[in-house]
Amino acid sequence: MKPITSLLFCLVLFTTPATSLPADRLLGVHSARVMSQSMPWIAEEAGLFRRYELEFPLVYIGSSPLATAAMLGGDGELLMDGGLGPVRAFVQGTTELVCIGGQKNILTQSILAKPPIKRLEDLRGKKVGVTRIGATTHYFATQAFRKIGMEAGRDYTMIQTGGAPEMLAALVSGAIDAGTLSSPLDAQAVALGHQYIVYGPDLRIPQVAVGFMTRRSTLAKRPQVLGRFMRVMAEAAKILHTDKEFTFKVLGKQLRIDDRKILETGYNAEIKALEPRLTIRSEAFQAVLDDVAQIDPRAKKVKPDDLIDRRFLDEMTKSGFFDQLWGEKS
Repeated sequence: MKPITSLLFCLVLFTTPATSLPADRLLGVHSARVMSQSMPWIAEEAGLFRRYELEFPLVYIGSSPLATAAMLGGDGELLMDGGLGPVRAFVQGTTELVCIGGQKNILTQSILAKPPIKRLEDLRGKKVGVTRIGATTHYFATQAFRKIGMEAGRDYTMIQTGGAPEMLAALVSGAIDAGTLSSPLDAQAVALGHQYIVYGPDLRIPQVAVGFMTRRSTLAKRPQVLGRFMRVMAEAAKILHTDKEFTFKVLGKQLRIDDRKILETGYNAEIKALEPRLTIRSEAFQAVLDDVAQIDPRAKKVKPDDLIDRRFLDEMTKSGFFDQLWGEKS
């Protein structure tokens, strides 16, 4: 845990302005540089954190297990990640993490490769990339291959690349034969001559693909700060869903993509899976619990609501904040 603690401390130390700020600081961790985790980028670019008197330094840890470990070690206060890490920790008795908002409740990763590979069966004996074992890319690839009776280690080799950009680089260089990618990097891979072997959005596999997680201790100590953060994310979600030009500007800057066609293709595929009102879906957590239960029977005793706290979503609904934001009557 100490190396992660040191990394986060150094990043925050050297990105802190010399002048003191009245804003409340909330330290964030995210596990993937992808569109579904882009709302803090959008909020920063739009000045939303400043408007809500928040400061949100965001640290990238390109691995769901490591990002979860950082949070459990007290090195972050808000985590954007899939549900596998938090659910596994909960089942094993570490119940500190709780989900306070949803971004994506289905998997939309896809598996891509260069011709002549056309089917999953063509990857027998070959190398398939995932970001990390235990990450959502690993879960998606495993589920896709199991549908046709193929298992990692026996029928193909699973390679950890460490992050989404690294995955694309490994695919382009030929270090892996196929890669498990999210939007908009999957569209970028297509532009570079690769093709879909499995197109994830069509499968609509339920899963906590991306959610907002916090520690229960943080929730108890800083509910007002977290409440303002969730309002910022709600406003950022509105921009994400309604202002493509602004979103493309942010994604292009953060992901270093300047090809309009790639951004357009990736956005159109991914936006359908993202939650406009940050909805948390119980069935997505149940899907994770069912998967974990295959190797740890204790998961059968856990209910989805044990991992969910909807207080901020309920408040924004009951107060009319969501309706006002979206221009709808209560």
